[in-house]
Amino acid sequence: MKFRKALLIGALALVPLALSAKVEVGQPAPDFTLTSQDGNQVSLSQFKGHWVVLYFYPKDFTSGCTVEAHKFQDDQDKYKALDAAIVGVSVDTADSHKQFCTKEGLTFKLLADPTAKVPAEYDSIMEYQGTKLAARHTFLIDPSGKVVKSYMEVNPKNHSEQVLADLASLQKK
Repeated sequence: MKFRKALLIGALALVPLALSAKVEVGQPAPDFTLTSQDGNQVSLSQFKGHWVVLYFYPKDFTSGCTVEAHKFQDDQDKYKALDAAIVGVSVDTADSHKQFCTKEGLTFKLLADPTAKVPAEYDSIMEYQGTKLAARHTFLIDPSGKVVKSYMEVNPKNHSEQVLADLASLQKK
């Protein structure tokens, strides 16, 4: 009986940690500072006053991540017209991001988080063969810094189109 009680108390003690890690629509987006592909420090708070498409992806140079990045790049002028910045985050290094951007012609910010701390804060973490990677999730953040939409099931082929439609709709409200 004591063991069950101790187990229950231990499990309940973990609940706030699990809940606090999850970013909910309507909450402020957790701020962070990471290194971009050009070696500069970039903070989410720098984008205050603008819309942000914060997308997490597993790995540079992989097929799905490359497709998703190309779709965002192809639509970048549409995002700019809606005053939205595209910001990608993965566990790759800034040097890997630089190579990825050069090879694929990407001009938006890709931020390096080799420790996977930021994806974990956004509950956007997965493990593959013992390595922590960012999960393919996206958060749409309004100019006040609040999360207004989250995407937890992403199809790289049509994701940018979906985000653009939602962004336009939210701006009409």
